[in-house]
Amino acid sequence: MSEKRKQTYYLHKAAMYDLLAQFYKYTNPSFHMHFYLKHYKYMNKAMNLNRSPVQALQGDAQVRFLHTSPDSPNVDIYINGSRVIKDLAFTKVSQNLRLKAGKYHIDIYPAGNMIDSVLNKNLTVEEGKSYTLTTIDSVKKMRLLVFLNHPEVPINEAKVRFIHLSPDSPALDIAVKERDVIFPMVQYKQATEYLGLTPMTVDLEARTAGSKDLLLPLTKASFKPNESYTIVFLGLSQDKPELQYISIKD
Repeated sequence: MSEKRKQTYYLHKAAMYDLLAQFYKYTNPSFHMHFYLKHYKYMNKAMNLNRSPVQALQGDAQVRFLHTSPDSPNVDIYINGSRVIKDLAFTKVSQNLRLKAGKYHIDIYPAGNMIDSVLNKNLTVEEGKSYTLTTIDSVKKMRLLVFLNHPEVPINEAKVRFIHLSPDSPALDIAVKERDVIFPMVQYKQATEYLGLTPMTVDLEARTAGSKDLLLPLTKASFKPNESYTIVFLGLSQDKPELQYISIKD
């Protein structure tokens, strides 16, 4: 099949799924999301046929830090021996830092204390990519997870992904309130794929995977046009700090 015929085919499929998504927009949010994701997939296929495999982002890498270690104090973060983040609290995300592509050494200390580090890690970043670096687990066993961000969004659309970072919570099903599951069986330390959707406000919920047991409601989750979101579940389901979520714009 020629490139032109492929593009016509993908655009036809995208239009069909867009009609289905619009049909269910106000009557069944879960069906709307299901069909809109298919629309989004085929639009991307159609638009990417003639693109070169050059990275969408060019220039330096971007790095941000998210602190989710539930029993940790606020932290200071050093890169190659220089403090770049001061007094980062639990649930907080830093501003984006620009780094040249290459290798870096990261040290994390309790805020104001440069004697006893709680984490040391080597990190390699690539040109044009965006990263979220996340502290997890207890302060005595702290680790740093690396998630790759994809902030690009088609004009007037939105997208969202979910990350499970609550160490004592079971696997999660992410669902529309009292309706179908969007992402099943999200395990601790796992990030879902991004879900493309029409900008909207919708009631979501996190359930114990494979059941109807509600763990955390996400009431009136708002997704605005031209924005990419990461929703992170953090805290503890059996202790303090309590299970909660934060929404971050990518």
